[in-house]
Amino acid sequence: MSRISQLFETLKQQQRCGMIAYLTAGDPTPQATPGLVAALERGGADLIELGVPFSDPIADGPVIQLAGDRARRAGTTLAKVLEIAAEIRQTSEVPLLLFTYLNPALRYGFERLARDAKTSGIDGCLLIDVSVEEAEDYVRVMRSAGLDTVFLAAPTSTDERLRLVARYSSGFVYLVSRTGITGVRNKVADSAAILIDRMRAHTDLPLAMGFGISTPAHVAELSGKVEAVVVGSAIVRQIEKDPSRLEDFMRSLAGPIAQSAIS
Repeated sequence: MSRISQLFETLKQQQRCGMIAYLTAGDPTPQATPGLVAALERGGADLIELGVPFSDPIADGPVIQLAGDRARRAGTTLAKVLEIAAEIRQTSEVPLLLFTYLNPALRYGFERLARDAKTSGIDGCLLIDVSVEEAEDYVRVMRSAGLDTVFLAAPTSTDERLRLVARYSSGFVYLVSRTGITGVRNKVADSAAILIDRMRAHTDLPLAMGFGISTPAHVAELSGKVEAVVVGSAIVRQIEKDPSRLEDFMRSLAGPIAQSAIS
């Protein structure tokens, strides 16, 4: 059982919703990232998404785009992110999900990525723009290395695509709460609840919801409906604003999920 599966089993036993935290690895510097991850973990993050900076982040809003620019200027590459993961793994057993785009993974090579990611302590991969209809080879390579493969499901996904997402996902399924790019929003989209119900009709895997989740109120609203909540842009913005307050910020986000059972 992977660290990711073990986490969700523990959350189920505790009847608690999980907190997944995204940050752009290498922002502001590669050297700073392990300490930021430690702060997120102390603040209540159960799983960390390590975002790989990319020159054409089509799914990301301005906050994460700018973080990626800073990280790339600081010399962060996919190989460097794997080095960062290995450093994190020296002191932490927090599950790590590599969050990247298809192009960097293709350039690196799936076989090599699977091998190096496993060696560095990564537990799973999410290629945000990979077509699930063409994911069979990618999934085979990652699974053969013992890595989970997480796929996105969106409000616009057809039932056939949801079936494929269920088929090729392991660890959990990542639900996109709204159409569009990542970013801080004022409210959870009305489409979120509908997507949760649609996805549960296709899989028993844990569901995590992200995109636009940025406040304790958002977390509280979703915490009884999905197995985990994902916060990204709000965390990246806090790192840009004042990384010394990151642990407290994470603790404020995680507060509503202390004892929230899944309905």
